[in-house]
Formats: sequence, structure tokens, C-alpha cells
Amino acid sequence: MNRRQFVYTTAAGLASLAGARAQQAADQKKLRVGLIGCGWYGKVDLFRLIQVSPVEVVSLCDVDSQMLAEAADLTSQRQASHQRPRTYGDYRKMLAEKDLDIVLVDTPDHWHALAMIAAVKAGADVWCQKPISRDVIEGQAMLAAARKHNRVVQIGLQRRSTPHLVEARENIVQAGKLGKVGLVEVYCYYHVRTNSNPPDTAPPPNLDYDMWTGPAPMRPYNPLVHPRGWREFMEYGNGIIGDMCVHMFDMTRWMLDLGWPRRISSSGGILMAHGKPDIPDTQLATFDYDDLKIVWQHRTWGNPPDPKYLWGATLYGDKGTLKASVYSYDFEPVDKNVPPIHRDVTYELEQYPEDKTEKDLEKFCAPAIRHHMQDFLAAIASRGKPVADIEQGYISTASCILANLSLKTGRTLAWDPQQGRVIDDPEANRLLARTYRSPWTHPTPENV
Repeated sequence: MNRRQFVYTTAAGLASLAGARAQQAADQKKLRVGLIGCGWYGKVDLFRLIQVSPVEVVSLCDVDSQMLAEAADLTSQRQASHQRPRTYGDYRKMLAEKDLDIVLVDTPDHWHALAMIAAVKAGADVWCQKPISRDVIEGQAMLAAARKHNRVVQIGLQRRSTPHLVEARENIVQAGKLGKVGLVEVYCYYHVRTNSNPPDTAPPPNLDYDMWTGPAPMRPYNPLVHPRGWREFMEYGNGIIGDMCVHMFDMTRWMLDLGWPRRISSSGGILMAHGKPDIPDTQLATFDYDDLKIVWQHRTWGNPPDPKYLWGATLYGDKGTLKASVYSYDFEPVDKNVPPIHRDVTYELEQYPEDKTEKDLEKFCAPAIRHHMQDFLAAIASRGKPVADIEQGYISTASCILANLSLKTGRTLAWDPQQGRVIDDPEANRLLARTYRSPWTHPTPENV
């Protein structure tokens, strides 16, 4: 090798090494994270992300200054840098910085659409809690925004990442052990609706109640609503079917590779309960897939049919039955010569000792959220679709909302997924978008 060749080869090698190191540095770059909604599940989601990735949480937003300060303190303790995030009372000011790689949207449901759309417009990939929206058109706008701005959006439907349920899907359902499935019962028998009726009061000084209300109707403040009790009021959510059914209905669609139901019907109402909440205490809904029926039932009163399965799904096939919940699954074959299968939830308390002491953490759910976050991060790296992509969240959420509209109108609704409309039902179509309180503007697929 002559001198010129040596210099050339050495320079090329150094350049290659420098390029590799630059790529390694880029790969190790800490993703910058912001959280909108610092209440119960906002912190649960954020701390699971910190557990699985060396992210830097730089921004937190909440309209409750007390909740915001507490979340900032806890985050500084949990993240490796121990830096205290910047805090904001208005998500628009936080997103105007345009320095976030990931935004977690963990607000009450009535705020999901505006916050998520603003986050993807600001260039962030988004984790958004379920149900994705309060009405159907919001969901359509959210899907359009994610695609238009080429952002990864993972919805918090983490049954798709729950280890024992992933196993059930692969080893029971996809392995054909159920045979042909003709009926799925999805259900919730938790007593999650309060019967109390406290008087309305002035909002606490730490809460910006006007901003908390946002696009929802302004109603007198009631201590039942904040924090966490907003799920019991239809102004802010979609009742128990929107809160609990969406998980198990989505899990069923994922297990059976289902898209949209053809028809949706529902009945029920407030049959037994009293108090201030206005969500149904009893509801039945049928999601019709022609030769497959998925039937939802919830009751906030009385005893459950099976105390081991208070919230879950039972898949009936001609070869066997699968019961699945957040805590376990049980497969019972028709052929008594084939042994049944039981699995329990996977806890990871030794790997993640913070789970043992974290306030209000559902320990059974922590592994599922971590796996869901890892799937989200992998999609961000590949620019592919996560397992609970925004489109899947839209289908599952809108189907549950349509069940509520069926209950409201008193008739079965036939859905056209291509048009995103109810077939031959002008009244139901008018209900696909709720009225926004001024000055907030309802998003549509055309204006995102």
C-alpha cells in the first residue's frame, strides 16, 4: 500500500467510524416527552414510559395547579436526570415550544380530540388514552390528523399488549382451539357508579374550571366530577360502555381480527341507581358481525354471574370456550379428553420495584402498559403502525359511541365505514358530532 492509498483508506475508516458513532449517538438520543393531564392515569402512563426508556420528561400540563405541582415533583424523582419538568396550565402554550418528540394525552375524554390533534400538528408522536373521543366525528378528525401529519399514535387499549392475553390470542384463538366462534359476551359488573348527590359548589381555587370544561357544556361545579368522577357524566365521557366496554370489545376484535360491526343496537338506562350521575347503570349492546355476535352487558348493581370474571370477555366456539380478563384466562375445551388451560396475569414487581409502592397503581395493569409503551417506541423508531394504532382506536371507540346513540334513538343503527355515516338515519347522523362550547371549534377530517 502506497502513502496515498494509506491516507485514503485511513480517512475512509475514520469517516466510517465517525458515522457509526454519530448514528449510535442519534440512537441513544433521549426522546423529549410532554404530558397533558397529570391526574391518576397520566402519571401511571408516564411512569411506565420512564421505566422502559431513557426519555427526558421536559413538560407537564394540567389545569389543576395542585395536581400539576405534585406530578412535577414525582417526575423529578422518577426520571434519571432528576430534572423538574416545565409546567403549564394551557396545553397550547406547552405545544408552542415545538420541542417534544412524544406527547401523552391523558385528559378527561372530552379533551382528547383537541389535545391530540394539536400535538400531531406540533410534530409529536402521541400516546392517547381510550376512548379516543367523545363523539364519532372527533375520532374521524383524529385519524385524519395522524395520517396527514405522518405521526405515530398509540391508543391506551393495552389489552393488545397484556402478556397473558397475547398468549391466549396466539395459543388458543389463532391456534384454532376454539373452532368457529359464534358468540362473544363482553361485560363489566363493577359497582363503578356512585349514588351520592352532593350539592354544587364553587370550584376549588387550584382548578381552572373554565379550561377544564373546555368544549363541553358548562355546568355548575360539583365535587363528584373532579378528580376522576367525570366518567359518571355524559358531558365528559361515554358512560361505562365507553370506559370499560371499549377495552374488551377492542380485545375481542384484536383476538378475532375483526373490523367494523355491520349493525349496532343497545338498550338500558338508569334502572336501579339514583344520585347525580347521569350514565346508565344497566346497558346491553349487540355488535352484529352477521354470523358472529358480540354482546355487551354492564350492571353497577347486584351480583356477577362469575365472581372470578367481573370484567372480561367470554368467547364461545364450537370446540371450546375462552374466558379472558385482566387477571387471567381460562380455556375449557368441548372435548373432555383435552385438558383445560389456565393462566394468571404476569406481575413484574421484582423487575420494577417502584410498582410495589406507587400510589393508586393497578399493579396487574403495569406490565401491560410497559409492553404497550415498548410497542409504541418500536413504531416510532420504524415509523410503522403500533398495535393499537389510531385507526383501531377509532373503530372500537366509535362502535361504543354508536351503541349509546342506538340507546338514545331507540333503534338499531347500520354503519357504513367507507362513508363514516349511519345508513339512512339523518337523526343519528346529526348526533355523530356534539355541539362545542364557544370559543372552541369542533374538529373535522377536513380542517385538521
